[in-house]
Amino acid sequence: MVTGQAADTGATTRELERMMAEFGDIPAEAVIKQDILRQGLAFSPDALRVASGYKPKDYFIFTFDLVPVAEMAEHAAFRAPEEIRMTGGPYDLRRTVVSTRVAPDSPYLVELRAGKLVLTCEGAFLADLEFPPIPAYYSQTLSSGRKISQIAPAIEWGYLVYLTVYRLCQYWGRDEECRFCDLNENFRQQRANGREYTAVKEIDDIVEAMTLINEHDTVSQAYTVTGGSITKKLDGMREGEFYARFAEAIESRFPGRWIPKAVVQALPVDEVQMLHDAGYRIYHPNYEVWDAKLFSWICPGKDRYVGRDEWVKRILDAAEIFGPTHVIPNFVGGVEMAKPHGFTDIDQAISSTAEGLEFFMSHGVVPRFTTWCPEPTSNLGRQEGPPLEYFVKLLRAWRDTFEKHKLPVPPGYGKPGVGNAEFSVSAFMDVIRTP
Repeated sequence: MVTGQAADTGATTRELERMMAEFGDIPAEAVIKQDILRQGLAFSPDALRVASGYKPKDYFIFTFDLVPVAEMAEHAAFRAPEEIRMTGGPYDLRRTVVSTRVAPDSPYLVELRAGKLVLTCEGAFLADLEFPPIPAYYSQTLSSGRKISQIAPAIEWGYLVYLTVYRLCQYWGRDEECRFCDLNENFRQQRANGREYTAVKEIDDIVEAMTLINEHDTVSQAYTVTGGSITKKLDGMREGEFYARFAEAIESRFPGRWIPKAVVQALPVDEVQMLHDAGYRIYHPNYEVWDAKLFSWICPGKDRYVGRDEWVKRILDAAEIFGPTHVIPNFVGGVEMAKPHGFTDIDQAISSTAEGLEFFMSHGVVPRFTTWCPEPTSNLGRQEGPPLEYFVKLLRAWRDTFEKHKLPVPPGYGKPGVGNAEFSVSAFMDVIRTP
């Protein structure tokens, strides 16, 4: 690692190096990855021209951008790559996959230098870059005329097929929608900008897409079925019934071909059993934020319809059906520091979240986290997220609790460890220590 650069380096570089020096047990790759996710990526025009030959952002569920589509150059919105993969540079980075969050004012700029893609930070060379290849099956068109990339996009460098089968959420408006979430607004943005963006995907399209993927692709190893919450019914079905059908249709044709994952609400036991019986092997009932008061503020719909304590109980109930290691709830790392009601002290925020990690991991359940991106059309948008120090301390808290309980690597997330991890929206898989 290179440290102690010139005194005239910018604030971002100085903070990176301060974190690397203070938290030497956290890989430099994870520190940089979290800061990129926190601040986003800018792209030079030349880099965007190169990106047109690679897999673009598919906006598969949320925008994960720091500016609205209407406020960025059209080509940046639709031609930026889904992810980047960094190597080398002054810190001798091992291969690190990072999700693209478009932010034209970011200190992290993707550009071309001497014909090569590079990442710079405040103008200084930081890493060599790769963009993800376009999956072989993306050239296929479904019999319905829809693009396969719209029905079954790939993320995590091709490891995961992401099936957002319901692109709206029945938690409506500021009194029900999770305050960090732009799922409904993303749907409106994409449709307003002329993109094909199906609200409810047909099972026939999903099955045909997975058939083509099975024929043409050897990279994908898992699929996620997800979408917005269903508070009443959709097409006459409860949430568990609605989402169960998709795994049942896929697994009846391709048993064992992929690791099937469901990302839906914390459901009653009978609906969780439906998901398991349909063929899902991993269940993600995301709890978003641990603190009870913040849960009621940040997730008002979930609090009203289910309740925080019942949500937690349902996660543990699901572990009886799927097995603890196959229940992997997500929390939104950093949202507990959201203004105006969140924690203002980093260590207090970490202490709260660490309490939740200890609770779940002591039961054999391993939460994962995504990095909060204050998407501007969400209720909590247009504010800065937590500082880098928060995320580095969160990584340490997650890893130390994980190791304390001697838990296995979460299944369905690809390879663990620095230089290997494919999960792109946080560095939790990067900090798992491997032999």
